[in-house]
Amino acid sequence: MAQSYDVIIIGAGIVGSMVARFLSKYKLDILLIDKDSDVGMGTSSANSAAVHAGYDALPGSNKALTNVMGVEMWPQVSEELGIPYERCGDYVVAVSDEDMTMLNILLERGKENGVPGLEIISGEEMRRREPLIRPDAIGALWAPTGGISDPLTATVAVAENAVMNGVTVMLNTAFEDFLMDGNTITGIRTNQGDFESRWVVNAAGLYADEVMHKAGVRPDFVIHPRRGEYLILDKVEFQLTQNTILFPAPSNKGKGILVASTLHGNVIIGPNANFVEDKTDKDMTREGVEEIWSGGKKLVPSVNRKHIIAEFAGLRATGNAPSPNPEIDYNQDFIIEIPEEVKGLVNLGGIESPGFTASPAIAIKVIELLKAAGEDLIEKPDWNPIREAPPVFRHMDKHQQADLIAKEPAYGRIVCRCEMVTEGEILAAIHSPIPATTYDAIKRRTWLGTGRCQGGFDMPRVVHILSEELGIAPEEVTKKGDGSPLLYRRTKDVQQDHIVVEDLI
Repeated sequence: MAQSYDVIIIGAGIVGSMVARFLSKYKLDILLIDKDSDVGMGTSSANSAAVHAGYDALPGSNKALTNVMGVEMWPQVSEELGIPYERCGDYVVAVSDEDMTMLNILLERGKENGVPGLEIISGEEMRRREPLIRPDAIGALWAPTGGISDPLTATVAVAENAVMNGVTVMLNTAFEDFLMDGNTITGIRTNQGDFESRWVVNAAGLYADEVMHKAGVRPDFVIHPRRGEYLILDKVEFQLTQNTILFPAPSNKGKGILVASTLHGNVIIGPNANFVEDKTDKDMTREGVEEIWSGGKKLVPSVNRKHIIAEFAGLRATGNAPSPNPEIDYNQDFIIEIPEEVKGLVNLGGIESPGFTASPAIAIKVIELLKAAGEDLIEKPDWNPIREAPPVFRHMDKHQQADLIAKEPAYGRIVCRCEMVTEGEILAAIHSPIPATTYDAIKRRTWLGTGRCQGGFDMPRVVHILSEELGIAPEEVTKKGDGSPLLYRRTKDVQQDHIVVEDLI
């Protein structure tokens, strides 16, 4: 007999994990599945880390409503879950009269959305606040509620808190089809078997269209992946004067290429926005790098290519859904619905930017939808919203570090020299509520391998630790799951092959 749940959530990105976490408040058996080897490996893994204030989305759209609601929720969510977060504010910078016109549009749009504290400042004031901004900037829109977070740490933290409150997480579990009884969903079929459920939440990101089509709903809804490429600058070489986010005036391609601080001390530049056909195409391109670099220098001319230490690309789940508000002529809105055609399905589709910001609000909307559908949600008396963040050695003072090492000597062994990540932090990640079983999973949790050497020093040691802790051979340790081995065979095996060949000769 198939395992039975009250709710199954497809997709353990930030949206699916946030839904799982907020639903775990109630007396429900919940299963969260993801096709990848860790949570947050889809669209959530390639994100600018911006918590958007909410002036960009069209008033009345699902994007605007959940953006503004979400940005107000992030301080509490971050505090409860130990997620790095800073409400540093952001700027949209104008360099032409056309840009100033757009700033005034954004100002009025933001006011209509209910974004507090917006104001347009002069170019002189912008240069006073951020001297590195281009000298001919003529003004900027200042949004004090904008912020920066860490989407990788956030997704892990949210999912871990869901697990702490009883949610079951199954990784490497790919959705294949629905189990149906007439027009009622009774469960799902996966590559790990069948699972029964009264409700299925479709939070499948780039694949949300394919999932809803399996249920026979929204046949015209299509997700066109938009690739965004990013560059990371060495924090030792270059930093903005203040922690903030600098946007250009937006265009029809989106918010534009930003230059922003990260909470790890680096500067990030990107993304561009180019439609691609393949939902797995995350390749960096020479043209993309040039486009990003040009966009970054338009805001901060002093950046230098020698500052670049890493590059990556991600895909946004850009959909074609019309806004549920008939007064809005907009066909790129979030889908947050229980469709009428089938029973037992919650659709979350087209969740591109500002999806990270909106994710806690989307979770609340899902709960409201379930209640409106007649679901009797009973709160757990022992629900725990708190998830203690694991120790971060580099953030401690000398006394705290000494105390930690005294309790657990593994924290006294530095494995990643660039980011000062210890063996103790790696072991904590491997034995966490959602165990890190690959190199990249540890990287997402500890930030090792992200510095100047990009893992050149720590990787052999991390492979050894994973091999010992998981009880597997070093050749079985992977970068990010199946198909990504870090080692192919032992050096002695190569020598043996050579001897055999010589003997044959």
